Amino acid sequence: MTDFRVVIAGAAGRMGRTLIALAHATPGMVVAGALERPGSAALGKDAGEIAGVGALAVAISDDPLNAVLHADAIIDFTAPASTVELAALAAQGRIAHVIGTTGLTLEDIRKIDAAARHATIVRSGNMSLGVNLLAGLARQVAAALGENYDIEVVEMHHRMKVDAPSGTALMLGEAAAKGRGVELATHSARGRDGITGARKLGDIGFASLRGGTVVGEHSVIFAGPSERIELVHKAEDRALFAHGAIRAAQWAHGRKPGHYSMADVLGL
Repeated sequence: MTDFRVVIAGAAGRMGRTLIALAHATPGMVVAGALERPGSAALGKDAGEIAGVGALAVAISDDPLNAVLHADAIIDFTAPASTVELAALAAQGRIAHVIGTTGLTLEDIRKIDAAARHATIVRSGNMSLGVNLLAGLARQVAAALGENYDIEVVEMHHRMKVDAPSGTALMLGEAAAKGRGVELATHSARGRDGITGARKLGDIGFASLRGGTVVGEHSVIFAGPSERIELVHKAEDRALFAHGAIRAAQWAHGRKPGHYSMADVLGL
């Protein structure tokens, strides 16, 4: 059986190194390419050595086009501009593209949708099984409770995270909004400071905390008359997300083009 060839984007980052090690350890999967941004100090270095698994004879490159020519899938936890570029290349190569990048704009997603006409794209704000189960629960609870229950999404991440709210928080907010049959864009409250007035009925609020080395913590709070329901997920190891991404890549291999989510991968 032919090996399943994957390219890891953002290879020198924490998630990239974890993905290289895990892909290398997955039976039937080989690391066929590793990408970094132009000017990165990691360019030219062996991807396996960067990841701590020994030499793989795969040099880290800043040439995504060449990498796509020798791949069945790209796994991508990078930045929005890079992700959009990789989606277009995945479409040209008719390969799978697993996207864990957060901070994507509506315009970015529109471009990814266009690429998904030819590429098999799996995109999620969070690749973990637990978080996707949490999203499903948030949707069900929001559907069951009325507007008298205020919804707040609280997230905390390490001090180096650059976007807020997190992609996972937005995913949870979207799930709650779907449960209520509303659009998150018109029912979202982000950041309160000063004299804000009373909370608007039906809003889904977000609070973002940053500090230390927190991998990721998310709570969906339903605060109603005389009671409060809290759904909580705490990630303790970044490998959790890498395992989900590898599973998504395996699921996407050979599947028809489209824009899928981890809920599809997990059958949720």
